[in-house]
Amino acid sequence: MIIYKCLVTGAEMFSDIYKIITTDDGLFYEVEGKVVTRKVGDIDDSLIGGNASAEEQCEGTDSAVESGVDIVLNHKLDETAAYDKKTFMVYMKPYLKALKERVKEANPDNVDTFQKEAQSAAIKMRDMIANNKDLQFFTGENVNEEGIVGLLDYREDGVTPYLIFMKWGLELEKC
Repeated sequence: MIIYKCLVTGAEMFSDIYKIITTDDGLFYEVEGKVVTRKVGDIDDSLIGGNASAEEQCEGTDSAVESGVDIVLNHKLDETAAYDKKTFMVYMKPYLKALKERVKEANPDNVDTFQKEAQSAAIKMRDMIANNKDLQFFTGENVNEEGIVGLLDYREDGVTPYLIFMKWGLELEKC
């Protein structure tokens, strides 16, 4: 399995268990998920060595239900405040600076390519935000808004969610 992590913060963003599409321009990953509803709080006694006898009536734990996009739930992504065009560019300036430093450390030969592609990606993301007021924004579990932000949107069918991540902002870790 491959885990995709934020290059700046190290937060886990998604894994290769999802359908991952590289956009035509090569700047983004679109990670397709599903809307799910699942129980939380249930404890299966057999998993912890419990064995309820027929004579004893165990009080079960109350179960709750959580619903959402599987990528967000499974990787514990945190929704952040919505951006507009202006606030997104304010966020992008220090993020791209921090990202450039990470790229420079990892592979100095890629800095020029990074600068061209990251600037183009930032502009495209800004335009996505300007043209779609329904986007949701997610950071990694560590809620560090200095890291990558994923944009959540839905396919034309209105049912299939996908998150958009800038490729340069991610590092791959094989597990």
